[in-house]
Amino acid sequence: MGFCRQPCYAPARMERPRSRFTPSLPAGRASRRSWLLGWWSLWRVPTLVTIVAALWWFGVRPIASEQGWVPVEAAFSLCGEAPRTEACVIDGDTVLITRAGARARRVRLTGFDTPELDGACAAERALAREARAALLDWLQRGPFEWNGADAPPYDRYGRELRRVRRVAADGTREPRAQALIDARLASESGWGTEPIDWCR
Repeated sequence: MGFCRQPCYAPARMERPRSRFTPSLPAGRASRRSWLLGWWSLWRVPTLVTIVAALWWFGVRPIASEQGWVPVEAAFSLCGEAPRTEACVIDGDTVLITRAGARARRVRLTGFDTPELDGACAAERALAREARAALLDWLQRGPFEWNGADAPPYDRYGRELRRVRRVAADGTREPRAQALIDARLASESGWGTEPIDWCR
């Protein structure tokens, strides 16, 4: 068994010199970096969703909304009344297209809701007749356009769903929905809107 003739000492532990290229962060900066990483881990998904939604709403949606508009030229009358035409108005927001050699098409004009012809009270029924007459008058003024081209969506009743408007020579757009709403002959429709009680 070996032993030391001189006092034995454990070899001193050598510390690895710190590289000058990897300085440690001050405590304040380290805590800030940790906070930022924690915030990003928690909110990255909602943040990315918000960015994508904003790009869709302000970038893609305006362009997409102008696609698929087609001109319409047809003579309109009231359905069931003379003279009969290839297209007629059923009520304030629905028309019927019956061109020869093609199946009849019912088209629900979207963006507004009008009173019902068989409404719950005399006031609603009177407004429904007025809205129907107003729609017929607008359609008879000349060519207009609606969206959906040859592949519009359909509702559960089998009606085509289309927005309708007229574009003036100077490029001004006249949406039919807003004109009826402003005349208090229709209510807004869509997500977040409430139906009007026409009998009040």
